Amino acid sequence: MKPFLITLIVACVLIGNHSYSQTSFRVIPLGVKGGIDESNLSAYLIAPTGSDAYVCLDAGTLHYGIEKAIRAKLLTGTSAEVLKKNIKGYLISHAHLDHLSGMVINSPDDSTKTIYGLDYTIEVLKDKYFTWKSWANFANEGDKPALGKYHYDVLTPGTEAPLQNTEMQVTAFSLSHSNPYQSTAFLVRHKEAYVLYLGDTGADSVEHSDKMHQLWQQVAPLLKAKKLKALFIEVSFSNEQPDKQLFGHLTPHWLLSEMQDLASLSGTEALNNFQVVITHIKPGGNREQMIHAQLKAYNPLHLKLIFPEQAKLLIF
Repeated sequence: MKPFLITLIVACVLIGNHSYSQTSFRVIPLGVKGGIDESNLSAYLIAPTGSDAYVCLDAGTLHYGIEKAIRAKLLTGTSAEVLKKNIKGYLISHAHLDHLSGMVINSPDDSTKTIYGLDYTIEVLKDKYFTWKSWANFANEGDKPALGKYHYDVLTPGTEAPLQNTEMQVTAFSLSHSNPYQSTAFLVRHKEAYVLYLGDTGADSVEHSDKMHQLWQQVAPLLKAKKLKALFIEVSFSNEQPDKQLFGHLTPHWLLSEMQDLASLSGTEALNNFQVVITHIKPGGNREQMIHAQLKAYNPLHLKLIFPEQAKLLIF
C-alpha cells in the first residue's frame, strides 16, 4: 500500500475517534417544566453515548415522558420495559413534588434500583412519601414493613460515588432553595467528561448564601479544561418577578449574575459557546416567551442557550 494512502487512512481513523470522543453524553428530557402540567415536570435521562443504562436526574414525570420518547424513537420497548430495565437509578435534587412525583407514582411497577440524594432529600422521602400513611414503603428503610425495592444511597457532599449498573459517577453539592431549605447539584462524570445538573436554586445574592459560588469554584477548572460539556440550570421566572417572590428560583438577570461569577473563576473565554440548558420554566401567561426573549436579548458571555423539549434528544 502506498505511504500516502496509509497516512490518509490513519488520519481518517484519528479524526473519527476524535469526533466520537467529543460526544460523551446522551440526555432524553422526560419532562422540562416547573409546574402546572403534571405530564411535563423535571426529569432527564442521562447515559454515556452508546449506552442504554440511564439514570434519571429528578423524576417529576416518568410514564408519559417515556411513552413520548418511545414514540420519538429515542427509546425502544414498552414503557414498562424502559422503566424497569433502562432506568438504573434516580438522582433526586430535593423533595418537592414536581421533582419526584413520577418516581413515587410509578414505584409499584418499577424494578429494584437506587435513589441517590443528599441527607435532607432522603429524609423527606423516608418520612413523608414512602410511608404507609401516604404511600407504600417501597424503600429499604423507614416505616415497617420496608419492601426493599428501592435502596437509599445518601451521598456525601463533594465526594464522588459510583452510579450503580452504569458507567457513570456522581458528585453532589448542596444548593440554597429559599434559605434555609436546600436543593442539590449533581456533577455527573463519564471518564473525563462531565455534565452539571442543578435542581431548583436561588442566586447567592438573594439567598444570602455562598453555595453557588462554592459550586462554581469546584467546576471552574473543569470548564476551563473543556471537560464540562453542559450545565442544566433553572430559570423559573422572568425579570419582572420581585426578588422577594422568587422563593428560591432564578430569573434571566440572576442567571447572568451567577454566570458572571463563574466567569470570574474560569475566565470569560471558557463560557463562550458553552452549552447552558434552561430548565424548570414555570408556565403562566406569556412567561415562557418573556424568559426566552430576556435570555437571548442580553447574553454578553455568548452562552449557547438551549431550551429543552420533552422527548427531544440532547447530545453533549
